[in-house]
Amino acid sequence: MSGEKDLQILLKSMKPEHNSGDYVFCKIEKLEQLKGNDFEMIFKEKEAITLILKKEIADSLQLDYAVVMSWITLSVHSSLEAIGLTAAFSNALSENEISCNVVAAYYHDHIFVNKKDVEIAMEILNKFSN
Repeated sequence: MSGEKDLQILLKSMKPEHNSGDYVFCKIEKLEQLKGNDFEMIFKEKEAITLILKKEIADSLQLDYAVVMSWITLSVHSSLEAIGLTAAFSNALSENEISCNVVAAYYHDHIFVNKKDVEIAMEILNKFSN
């Protein structure tokens, strides 16, 4: 199944879920120091390898990070070819001065916001389905 493409259906059914825990973005040069369960997400860029992982794991590995974030998952199965979903929710968050970092995985979109902003971000995202 390739996921939903219709923007109106996506917005009405995105049902954001706040994942428990504190998350951070870190960079490393090599994966050798990590175990497979240490990180939530990984992306290799030309400059370094970016990790998204729980803050306590980053602390135990003595990795640097700049901000502590909360992780929100949009539970709707969105297509990788869907148009406008990211723009809709990022604009709504931006209008409320909330920065968001978005990761689109195969089934869902994942939004990382500053920990201090998670409650208002959840309110904003939930308004789409009301």
